[in-house]
Amino acid sequence: MKALGAMALLLAAGCSVFDPMMSQEKVKTYRESDFWADGVAMRPAPAGTVPRERVISPELETGRGPDGKPLDRIPLPLTRTLLETGRKRFEITCAVCHGLLGDGKSLVARNMSLRKPPSLHDYVARPDGYFFQVMTDGFGLMPSYAGDLPVEERWAVVAYVRALQLSQRARVAQLPPDLRTRLGEETR
Repeated sequence: MKALGAMALLLAAGCSVFDPMMSQEKVKTYRESDFWADGVAMRPAPAGTVPRERVISPELETGRGPDGKPLDRIPLPLTRTLLETGRKRFEITCAVCHGLLGDGKSLVARNMSLRKPPSLHDYVARPDGYFFQVMTDGFGLMPSYAGDLPVEERWAVVAYVRALQLSQRARVAQLPPDLRTRLGEETR
């Protein structure tokens, strides 16, 4: 028992004597330092460091302009990559209820008794920020998808919804000649 007590006393004493954190000199942020070759105590952040207070842009993150109204247009460059990302995320997250064409026709929608999901083609006149806000905050029976879709992916889905809307309203006369010819051959 005495040996156990002596050992505990030795360990407790050793913690304060041998702990390098207790004897380390403190360097204040904007002070000079002899330790670093450049003589500055404050070190630059490593490449790729993201501050926890990071705000990309209020418009990008909220879908609203400075006036508080939904943005008319997507605040990201429209690229093929953005549309492909939007298609993938739409098919995984949105198509379950809204259907692959965004027309509100799906197996899940057929079995919904309280309220069917709307056709996204009925909302062509809505600004892009409206769709972003619905995905962010939810609407009616639809929950928020902010936890499932990061900001950029929500905008990608908005871009894909716009492409779906455009594709479903296109007239045959608007197609390039080679596609019109091919379409004519396929319908025969």
